[in-house]
Amino acid sequence: MKIGLIPCNVGVPSVDMIVHMAKTAEEIGLESLWTFEHAIVPVDYQSPYPYSADGKMGATPETNFVDPLIALATVAAHTKTLRLGTGVNILPQANPLMLAKQAASLDFVSNGRLMLGIGIGWLKEEFEALGVPFARRGIRFADYVEAMRKVWSGETVEHESEFLHWTNFKSHPVPVQDPLPLVIGGSKKNALRRVARYGQGWYAPAMSVDMVAGLLPALDEACAAEGRDRSEIEISTMYVPAMEPAGEAVPKYRDLGVSRLIIPLQALGEKPMEGLARLGDDVLAKIA
Repeated sequence: MKIGLIPCNVGVPSVDMIVHMAKTAEEIGLESLWTFEHAIVPVDYQSPYPYSADGKMGATPETNFVDPLIALATVAAHTKTLRLGTGVNILPQANPLMLAKQAASLDFVSNGRLMLGIGIGWLKEEFEALGVPFARRGIRFADYVEAMRKVWSGETVEHESEFLHWTNFKSHPVPVQDPLPLVIGGSKKNALRRVARYGQGWYAPAMSVDMVAGLLPALDEACAAEGRDRSEIEISTMYVPAMEPAGEAVPKYRDLGVSRLIIPLQALGEKPMEGLARLGDDVLAKIA
C-alpha cells in the first residue's frame, strides 16, 4: 500500500516548512505529497462545499494557499523519489495551455514524478473572480483534457472546439511519463464517468472503507461503459489513522483495490511535523 500526505501547500507559514515536510516524508518512506488548490478564498460565499456538513471548507481567507505546482516544484528540488500529486487542481477555471505547459515542465524537472489530479471545482465565486464561466464546466473539463493531451504529444497541435482554437504549434518539453498520469477527483456519477473515460487514477473523496466500497459499483458501471476494467485505474483515498488502526484498515482497503491512502496533515495533531516524524512507526511499519 502506498501512503501519501496532504496538503503540503496550505497553511504553511514559510517555505522552510514545505522543504522540511518534503525531506521528512521521503526519509520516513512516504510515497507521495499532495496539494489542494484555491486561487482565492472568498470572505463570504454561497457555493456549498460538498465535503463538510456545514457547506464550508476548513480554511479562512487568510490561509496561505501556495500555488500547487510551485509548491510541488519546491518539493521536487529537495527530494529524489517522492511522487508529487495535485489533489486536485481545478481544470475548467485554468488556462489549459498554460496548465499543460506547467505540468509537462514539472514532470520534466522532477524526472517523471508528477500525478496531475484534476476536478471540475465547486466554488462559483472563484470562477467569477478568474473571469471563467461556472456553467458547463464539465463539458469544458472534457475538452481541456483532450486538448492538453495533444500538447503533451509533442506533435503539431490542432484543436478546434467551442472553447479553444489551437492550430499549428508544438510545446516542449513533453512529460517524462507517457501518459502523464491524470488522477480525477470526485464522487458523483458524472465524476466517475470522467474517471473511467480519462483517468489513470481516481482520487476518491471518502473517509472510510465503507464509503469507498459504496462508490465502487458506480465506478464499475462507468468503466464498463468505456470498455475498461476498474483494475486499470489506480485508486487513492483519504485515511485518518486515528479512525482505524493501519493494521486493520489497510487489508480492507487493499481488498477493495485501493492502491494509495492519503493522510490529511491535520490528522497528525496540533504539531503536525512531530506527528509526521512518528508516521513511520505508527503507520508504515504496520503495513510492511
